[in-house]
Amino acid sequence: MQQNHNHFILIVGVVFGLFLDINLSMASGKKFETFNPESVRNWSFFSDGVMGGVSTGKALLKKSGRDNFVRIEGNVSTDNNGGFIQIRHNLIKPLKETTKGLRLKVRGNGKRYYIFIRTRSTLLPWQFYNIEFPTSKEWSFVELEFAKFKRSSSFIRKTFKSSSIKSIGIVAYGRDHSAKVDVSEIDFF
Repeated sequence: MQQNHNHFILIVGVVFGLFLDINLSMASGKKFETFNPESVRNWSFFSDGVMGGVSTGKALLKKSGRDNFVRIEGNVSTDNNGGFIQIRHNLIKPLKETTKGLRLKVRGNGKRYYIFIRTRSTLLPWQFYNIEFPTSKEWSFVELEFAKFKRSSSFIRKTFKSSSIKSIGIVAYGRDHSAKVDVSEIDFF
C-alpha cells in the first residue's frame, strides 16, 4: 500500500498549515508552482493570530476545469494590531541573480492582494518587501517586477537581489475585509 504524503492541517484562528511534503526542482520549462495535489510545494498558511491578531481564514487546494489552484479566504481584521492572512513558501534553493520578477495566474473577489518577499536581510517579522496585485472574477496573469516591490521599513535596503529571497507569501493584508483569492500558477521570469 502506497503511503499518501499529502496532508492538510487546518487549525482555525492561530496557525493554519498547508504542508505538502513533495519538493520539485526548478527545472527549465516547468512552472515554479501549479498547485497540483501530486506535486505541490511546501506552503504554510497562518494568520495574525500568531501575534495576537484576530483575523481568521483558511487555505484549500481546489480544481476548476483544468486549473488546480489554492484558495485563500477569510476575514482580515485590523483589531488588536492585526491585519493579515497568508500562505508562505520558504525557498530551498536561491533564485538566479538574473531573475527579474514573478508571474501569477489569479482570480478573486475584485480586491487587491499582496506578494510579500522576505530576504536574508529581513530579520524581524515586520520586515518584508511587498507589491499589490489586482483580482477579478476571471483568471488573469499578473507580472510583478522585483524592482517595483516596496520595503516595509526604512531599516532594510531599498531593493533586494533575487538570489537573496528566502520566502514568498501570498497575502490578504492591511485593511478590514473579506478575503478570497485563487492562485493557480506561479513562475519566475
